[in-house]
Amino acid sequence: MDNSLELDSETVASPSPRPSSESPPRSGALSSSRSSAPSPPLPLYPSSVLLIFIDGVGIGKRGEQNPLDGLDSDFFSIFQGEQPRLPFKGRLAATDTRLGIEGLPQSATGQTAILTGVNAAKLIGRHLHGYPSPRLKQALAEHSIYKKLIAEGRSVTFANAYTTNYLESRPRFVSCTTVAAKTAGLRFRLLEDLAAGRAVSHDFTNRFLIERGFQVKECEPEQAGGNLARLAAGHDFTLYEHFITDRIGHLRDRELSWKLTREHIPSLTRFIRAVLEAADLDRQTVVITSDHGNIEDASTRGHTMNPVATLAFGCASALIAARVRSLTDVTPSIVEALAGKGVETPGSACTPSGS
Repeated sequence: MDNSLELDSETVASPSPRPSSESPPRSGALSSSRSSAPSPPLPLYPSSVLLIFIDGVGIGKRGEQNPLDGLDSDFFSIFQGEQPRLPFKGRLAATDTRLGIEGLPQSATGQTAILTGVNAAKLIGRHLHGYPSPRLKQALAEHSIYKKLIAEGRSVTFANAYTTNYLESRPRFVSCTTVAAKTAGLRFRLLEDLAAGRAVSHDFTNRFLIERGFQVKECEPEQAGGNLARLAAGHDFTLYEHFITDRIGHLRDRELSWKLTREHIPSLTRFIRAVLEAADLDRQTVVITSDHGNIEDASTRGHTMNPVATLAFGCASALIAARVRSLTDVTPSIVEALAGKGVETPGSACTPSGS
Protein backbone atom coordinates (compact mmCIF):
# COMPACT_ATOMS: atom_id res chain seq x y z
CA MET A 1 0.00 0.00 0.00
CA ASP A 2 1.49 3.33 -1.05
CA ASN A 3 -0.02 6.05 1.11
CA SER A 4 0.96 8.81 -1.24
CA LEU A 5 -0.68 8.95 -4.57
CA GLU A 6 -0.68 6.94 -7.73
CA LEU A 7 1.11 6.59 -10.71
CA ASP A 8 1.17 7.26 -14.22
CA SER A 9 2.90 4.87 -16.31
CA GLU A 10 2.52 4.43 -19.91
CA THR A 11 4.30 2.49 -22.42
CA VAL A 12 6.44 0.25 -23.06
CA ALA A 13 6.38 -2.22 -25.62
CA SER A 14 9.22 -3.68 -27.38
CA PRO A 15 10.21 -4.82 -29.91
CA SER A 16 7.73 -2.47 -31.55
CA PRO A 17 7.43 0.59 -29.31
CA ARG A 18 4.50 2.91 -29.85
CA PRO A 19 5.39 6.16 -31.60
CA SER A 20 4.54 8.42 -28.64
CA SER A 21 4.31 8.23 -24.87
CA GLU A 22 0.54 8.41 -24.97
CA SER A 23 -0.73 5.77 -27.32
CA PRO A 24 -4.19 6.05 -28.87
CA PRO A 25 -6.67 3.29 -28.08
CA ARG A 26 -6.63 0.39 -30.48
CA SER A 27 -9.31 0.40 -33.14
CA GLY A 28 -12.46 -1.34 -32.01
CA ALA A 29 -11.18 -1.72 -28.47
CA LEU A 30 -14.24 -0.36 -26.71
CA SER A 31 -17.75 -1.64 -26.82
CA SER A 32 -20.50 0.15 -28.69
CA SER A 33 -23.19 -2.38 -27.90
CA ARG A 34 -25.86 0.30 -27.70
CA SER A 35 -25.19 1.30 -31.29
CA SER A 36 -27.08 -0.13 -34.21
CA ALA A 37 -23.91 -0.24 -36.32
CA PRO A 38 -22.61 -3.73 -37.15
CA SER A 39 -19.90 -5.02 -34.83
CA PRO A 40 -16.35 -5.01 -36.20
CA PRO A 41 -14.68 -8.39 -36.67
CA LEU A 42 -13.02 -9.86 -33.61
CA PRO A 43 -9.31 -8.95 -33.47
CA LEU A 44 -6.56 -11.35 -34.41
CA TYR A 45 -4.55 -10.50 -31.30
CA PRO A 46 -5.17 -11.68 -27.74
CA SER A 47 -7.50 -9.73 -25.52
CA SER A 48 -6.22 -6.86 -23.43
CA VAL A 49 -6.27 -7.41 -19.68
CA LEU A 50 -7.06 -4.89 -16.96
CA LEU A 51 -5.96 -5.95 -13.47
CA ILE A 52 -7.68 -4.03 -10.68
CA PHE A 53 -5.89 -4.58 -7.39
CA ILE A 54 -7.99 -3.73 -4.32
CA ASP A 55 -6.05 -3.86 -1.06
CA GLY A 56 -7.31 -5.73 1.99
CA VAL A 57 -10.61 -7.38 1.03
CA GLY A 58 -11.11 -11.03 1.92
CA ILE A 59 -13.94 -13.55 1.75
CA GLY A 60 -15.37 -13.53 5.26
CA LYS A 61 -18.29 -15.12 7.03
CA ARG A 62 -21.64 -13.41 7.32
CA GLY A 63 -22.36 -11.92 10.72
CA GLU A 64 -22.18 -8.83 12.87
CA GLN A 65 -18.39 -8.73 12.58
CA ASN A 66 -18.58 -8.31 8.78
CA PRO A 67 -19.52 -4.81 7.57
CA LEU A 68 -19.96 -6.18 4.03
CA ASP A 69 -22.91 -8.30 5.17
CA GLY A 70 -26.13 -6.60 4.09
CA LEU A 71 -24.54 -4.20 1.62
CA ASP A 72 -25.76 -6.15 -1.42
CA SER A 73 -22.74 -5.22 -3.52
CA ASP A 74 -22.42 -6.95 -6.89
CA PHE A 75 -18.68 -7.44 -6.38
CA PHE A 76 -18.00 -7.38 -2.63
CA SER A 77 -20.96 -9.21 -1.06
CA ILE A 78 -19.08 -12.48 -1.27
CA PHE A 79 -19.16 -14.77 1.75
CA GLN A 80 -17.76 -18.13 2.79
CA GLY A 81 -20.01 -21.08 1.94
CA GLU A 82 -22.02 -19.12 -0.63
CA GLN A 83 -21.85 -18.92 -4.40
CA PRO A 84 -22.14 -15.28 -5.50
CA ARG A 85 -24.28 -14.18 -8.41
CA LEU A 86 -21.84 -12.03 -10.34
CA PRO A 87 -23.05 -9.69 -13.08
CA PHE A 88 -21.43 -9.49 -16.54
CA LYS A 89 -21.04 -13.30 -16.52
CA GLY A 90 -18.28 -12.96 -13.98
CA ARG A 91 -16.44 -15.90 -12.46
CA LEU A 92 -14.99 -16.30 -8.97
CA ALA A 93 -11.76 -17.98 -7.93
CA ALA A 94 -11.31 -18.17 -4.15
CA THR A 95 -7.63 -17.38 -3.77
CA ASP A 96 -5.21 -18.48 -1.04
CA THR A 97 -3.14 -15.71 0.55
CA ARG A 98 -1.16 -17.74 3.09
CA LEU A 99 1.44 -18.96 0.57
CA GLY A 100 2.37 -21.95 2.73
CA ILE A 101 3.97 -19.77 5.41
CA GLU A 102 2.72 -19.44 9.00
CA GLY A 103 1.44 -16.10 10.20
CA LEU A 104 -0.99 -13.48 8.97
CA PRO A 105 -0.75 -12.63 5.26
CA GLN A 106 0.73 -9.18 4.67
CA SER A 107 0.85 -6.52 1.98
CA ALA A 108 4.46 -6.55 0.75
CA THR A 109 4.69 -10.29 0.26
CA GLY A 110 1.13 -10.64 -1.01
CA GLN A 111 1.47 -7.87 -3.57
CA THR A 112 4.86 -9.15 -4.74
CA ALA A 113 3.29 -12.58 -5.27
CA ILE A 114 0.44 -11.06 -7.28
CA LEU A 115 2.73 -8.94 -9.46
CA THR A 116 5.42 -11.56 -10.12
CA GLY A 117 4.09 -15.09 -9.63
CA VAL A 118 6.92 -15.61 -7.11
CA ASN A 119 6.06 -16.98 -3.66
CA ALA A 120 7.39 -13.91 -1.90
CA ALA A 121 6.64 -15.14 1.63
CA LYS A 122 8.60 -18.33 0.97
CA LEU A 123 11.39 -16.30 -0.64
CA ILE A 124 12.07 -14.34 2.57
CA GLY A 125 10.74 -16.94 5.01
CA ARG A 126 7.90 -14.83 6.42
CA HIS A 127 5.02 -12.53 5.61
CA LEU A 128 6.15 -8.90 5.35
CA HIS A 129 3.84 -5.94 5.94
CA GLY A 130 3.93 -2.52 4.30
CA TYR A 131 6.68 -1.96 1.78
CA PRO A 132 8.96 -4.41 -0.04
CA SER A 133 12.36 -5.36 1.38
CA PRO A 134 15.49 -5.40 -0.82
CA ARG A 135 14.91 -9.05 -1.74
CA LEU A 136 11.30 -8.36 -2.67
CA LYS A 137 12.36 -5.32 -4.68
CA GLN A 138 14.77 -7.53 -6.58
CA ALA A 139 11.99 -10.04 -7.30
CA LEU A 140 9.77 -7.21 -8.55
CA ALA A 141 12.57 -5.82 -10.71
CA GLU A 142 13.35 -9.18 -12.29
CA HIS A 143 10.01 -10.98 -12.48
CA SER A 144 7.20 -8.42 -12.59
CA ILE A 145 4.28 -8.95 -14.93
CA TYR A 146 5.40 -5.78 -16.71
CA LYS A 147 8.84 -7.27 -17.40
CA LYS A 148 7.36 -10.56 -18.60
CA LEU A 149 4.96 -8.88 -21.01
CA ILE A 150 7.43 -6.29 -22.28
CA ALA A 151 9.76 -9.18 -23.18
CA GLU A 152 6.92 -10.55 -25.33
CA GLY A 153 6.44 -7.22 -27.09
CA ARG A 154 3.29 -6.26 -25.21
CA SER A 155 2.23 -2.72 -24.38
CA VAL A 156 1.78 -2.24 -20.63
CA THR A 157 0.81 0.67 -18.38
CA PHE A 158 0.02 1.65 -14.81
CA ALA A 159 -3.18 3.69 -14.66
CA ASN A 160 -2.73 5.46 -11.31
CA ALA A 161 -1.99 9.17 -11.17
CA TYR A 162 0.96 10.51 -9.17
CA THR A 163 1.90 14.03 -8.16
CA THR A 164 5.17 15.55 -9.29
CA ASN A 165 5.91 16.40 -5.65
CA TYR A 166 5.75 12.76 -4.68
CA LEU A 167 7.97 11.59 -7.50
CA GLU A 168 10.56 14.30 -6.90
CA SER A 169 10.67 13.68 -3.15
CA ARG A 170 12.13 10.20 -3.71
CA PRO A 171 10.47 8.68 -0.64
CA ARG A 172 12.40 6.10 1.34
CA PHE A 173 9.52 3.64 1.36
CA VAL A 174 7.65 2.87 -1.87
CA SER A 175 4.92 0.38 -2.66
CA CYS A 176 5.28 -2.83 -4.61
CA THR A 177 3.30 -1.37 -7.49
CA THR A 178 5.62 1.64 -7.66
CA VAL A 179 8.74 -0.52 -7.59
CA ALA A 180 7.38 -2.80 -10.33
CA ALA A 181 6.50 0.12 -12.60
CA LYS A 182 9.72 2.02 -12.02
CA THR A 183 12.04 -0.94 -12.56
CA ALA A 184 10.16 -1.84 -15.75
CA GLY A 185 10.78 1.65 -17.12
CA LEU A 186 7.17 2.77 -17.18
CA ARG A 187 6.25 6.44 -17.29
CA PHE A 188 4.34 7.61 -14.24
CA ARG A 189 1.05 9.29 -15.02
CA LEU A 190 0.70 12.79 -13.58
CA LEU A 191 -2.11 15.16 -12.65
CA GLU A 192 -2.16 16.50 -16.22
CA ASP A 193 -3.04 12.99 -17.34
CA LEU A 194 -5.70 12.78 -14.64
CA ALA A 195 -7.30 16.02 -15.86
CA ALA A 196 -7.30 14.69 -19.44
CA GLY A 197 -8.90 11.38 -18.47
CA ARG A 198 -5.67 9.45 -19.09
CA ALA A 199 -5.17 8.40 -15.47
CA VAL A 200 -7.24 7.54 -12.39
CA SER A 201 -6.60 8.58 -8.80
CA HIS A 202 -6.20 5.81 -6.24
CA ASP A 203 -9.48 6.90 -4.63
CA PHE A 204 -11.05 7.31 -8.14
CA THR A 205 -13.07 10.37 -7.01
CA ASN A 206 -10.04 12.71 -6.65
CA ARG A 207 -11.22 13.74 -3.16
CA PHE A 208 -7.93 12.64 -1.63
CA LEU A 209 -6.12 15.12 -3.87
CA ILE A 210 -8.64 17.90 -3.38
CA GLU A 211 -8.40 17.60 0.42
CA ARG A 212 -4.64 18.09 0.12
CA GLY A 213 -4.95 21.26 -1.92
CA PHE A 214 -4.37 19.96 -5.44
CA GLN A 215 -6.32 21.74 -8.15
CA VAL A 216 -8.25 18.87 -9.66
CA LYS A 217 -11.97 18.34 -10.22
CA GLU A 218 -13.98 15.82 -8.28
CA CYS A 219 -14.84 12.77 -10.36
CA GLU A 220 -17.92 10.60 -10.12
CA PRO A 221 -17.29 6.83 -9.88
CA GLU A 222 -18.97 6.31 -13.26
CA GLN A 223 -16.71 8.79 -15.02
CA ALA A 224 -13.57 7.36 -13.41
CA GLY A 225 -14.61 3.83 -14.35
CA GLY A 226 -15.17 4.84 -17.95
CA ASN A 227 -11.78 6.56 -18.05
CA LEU A 228 -10.06 3.45 -16.74
CA ALA A 229 -11.79 1.19 -19.28
CA ARG A 230 -10.81 3.48 -22.16
CA LEU A 231 -7.22 3.64 -20.96
CA ALA A 232 -7.04 -0.14 -20.65
CA ALA A 233 -8.45 -0.62 -24.15
CA GLY A 234 -5.34 0.99 -25.62
CA HIS A 235 -2.86 -1.39 -23.99
CA ASP A 236 -2.33 -5.12 -23.79
CA PHE A 237 -2.03 -4.94 -20.00
CA THR A 238 -3.08 -2.26 -17.51
CA LEU A 239 -2.79 -2.24 -13.72
CA TYR A 240 -4.86 -0.08 -11.38
CA GLU A 241 -4.38 0.00 -7.60
CA HIS A 242 -6.93 0.99 -4.92
CA PHE A 243 -5.80 0.83 -1.29
CA ILE A 244 -8.36 2.84 0.71
CA THR A 245 -10.12 -0.39 1.67
CA ASP A 246 -7.08 -1.59 3.61
CA ARG A 247 -6.62 1.76 5.29
CA ILE A 248 -10.24 1.69 6.46
CA GLY A 249 -9.75 -1.79 7.85
CA HIS A 250 -6.76 -0.66 9.92
CA LEU A 251 -8.55 2.21 11.65
CA ARG A 252 -8.36 2.01 15.45
CA ASP A 253 -11.91 3.30 15.80
CA ARG A 254 -14.07 0.26 15.03
CA GLU A 255 -17.29 2.24 14.72
CA LEU A 256 -15.66 4.65 12.27
CA SER A 257 -14.18 1.77 10.27
CA TRP A 258 -17.62 0.13 10.04
CA LYS A 259 -19.25 3.40 9.00
CA LEU A 260 -16.62 4.18 6.34
CA THR A 261 -16.84 0.64 4.94
CA ARG A 262 -20.59 0.96 4.54
CA GLU A 263 -20.12 4.31 2.80
CA HIS A 264 -17.16 3.41 0.61
CA ILE A 265 -18.08 -0.03 -0.75
CA PRO A 266 -21.21 1.21 -2.61
CA SER A 267 -19.09 3.89 -4.30
CA LEU A 268 -16.41 1.34 -5.18
CA THR A 269 -19.13 -0.93 -6.54
CA ARG A 270 -20.35 1.88 -8.82
CA PHE A 271 -16.77 2.38 -10.05
CA ILE A 272 -16.26 -1.31 -10.87
CA ARG A 273 -19.63 -1.55 -12.58
CA ALA A 274 -18.77 1.48 -14.73
CA VAL A 275 -15.50 -0.14 -15.78
CA LEU A 276 -17.29 -3.29 -16.88
CA GLU A 277 -20.05 -1.38 -18.66
CA ALA A 278 -17.50 0.65 -20.65
CA ALA A 279 -15.24 -2.30 -21.48
CA ASP A 280 -15.85 -4.51 -24.49
CA LEU A 281 -15.83 -7.86 -22.72
CA ASP A 282 -15.84 -9.71 -26.05
CA ARG A 283 -12.31 -8.40 -26.55
CA GLN A 284 -11.10 -7.45 -23.09
CA THR A 285 -10.68 -9.20 -19.77
CA VAL A 286 -11.01 -7.51 -16.38
CA VAL A 287 -9.49 -9.20 -13.33
CA ILE A 288 -10.09 -8.00 -9.77
CA THR A 289 -8.06 -9.36 -6.85
CA SER A 290 -6.69 -8.52 -3.42
CA ASP A 291 -3.59 -9.36 -1.36
CA HIS A 292 -5.11 -10.37 1.99
CA GLY A 293 -8.25 -10.06 4.05
CA ASN A 294 -8.94 -7.14 6.39
CA ILE A 295 -12.02 -5.00 5.84
CA GLU A 296 -14.39 -8.00 5.98
CA ASP A 297 -13.76 -8.53 9.72
CA ALA A 298 -14.35 -5.50 11.94
CA SER A 299 -13.56 -7.48 15.09
CA THR A 300 -9.84 -6.96 14.46
CA ARG A 301 -7.62 -4.13 13.26
CA GLY A 302 -5.24 -6.59 11.64
CA HIS A 303 -5.35 -8.75 8.57
CA THR A 304 -7.22 -12.03 8.39
CA MET A 305 -6.42 -15.55 7.25
CA ASN A 306 -9.36 -15.50 4.85
CA PRO A 307 -8.94 -16.21 1.15
CA VAL A 308 -9.56 -13.34 -1.25
CA ALA A 309 -11.84 -13.22 -4.26
CA THR A 310 -10.24 -13.14 -7.68
CA LEU A 311 -13.02 -12.09 -10.03
CA ALA A 312 -12.71 -12.44 -13.80
CA PHE A 313 -14.90 -10.91 -16.49
CA GLY A 314 -14.66 -11.10 -20.27
CA CYS A 315 -13.16 -13.38 -22.84
CA ALA A 316 -10.46 -14.96 -20.65
CA SER A 317 -12.61 -15.27 -17.54
CA ALA A 318 -12.86 -19.07 -17.76
CA LEU A 319 -9.08 -19.40 -17.99
CA ILE A 320 -8.43 -17.02 -15.10
CA ALA A 321 -11.01 -18.65 -12.83
CA ALA A 322 -9.72 -22.14 -13.56
CA ARG A 323 -6.06 -21.18 -13.21
CA VAL A 324 -6.00 -19.02 -10.08
CA ARG A 325 -5.86 -20.80 -6.74
CA SER A 326 -3.14 -18.75 -5.03
CA LEU A 327 -1.81 -15.19 -5.30
CA THR A 328 1.13 -16.65 -7.22
CA ASP A 329 -1.23 -17.72 -10.03
CA VAL A 330 -2.44 -14.25 -10.98
CA THR A 331 0.52 -13.18 -13.13
CA PRO A 332 0.93 -16.55 -14.92
CA SER A 333 -2.77 -16.71 -15.75
CA ILE A 334 -2.74 -13.21 -17.27
CA VAL A 335 0.37 -13.98 -19.29
CA GLU A 336 -1.32 -17.14 -20.58
CA ALA A 337 -4.50 -15.25 -21.42
CA LEU A 338 -2.57 -12.68 -23.46
CA ALA A 339 -0.86 -15.54 -25.29
CA GLY A 340 -4.32 -16.78 -26.32
CA LYS A 341 -4.21 -19.94 -24.23
CA GLY A 342 -7.67 -21.01 -23.16
CA VAL A 343 -9.28 -17.82 -24.42
CA GLU A 344 -12.80 -18.26 -25.71
CA THR A 345 -13.22 -17.78 -29.43
CA PRO A 346 -15.59 -15.88 -31.75
CA GLY A 347 -19.23 -15.88 -30.89
CA SER A 348 -18.54 -15.51 -27.20
CA ALA A 349 -15.20 -13.82 -26.81
CA CYS A 350 -11.92 -12.65 -28.26
CA THR A 351 -9.79 -14.49 -30.75
CA PRO A 352 -6.51 -16.03 -29.62
CA SER A 353 -3.32 -14.91 -31.31
CA GLY A 354 -2.54 -16.73 -34.49
CA SER A 355 -6.04 -18.07 -35.01
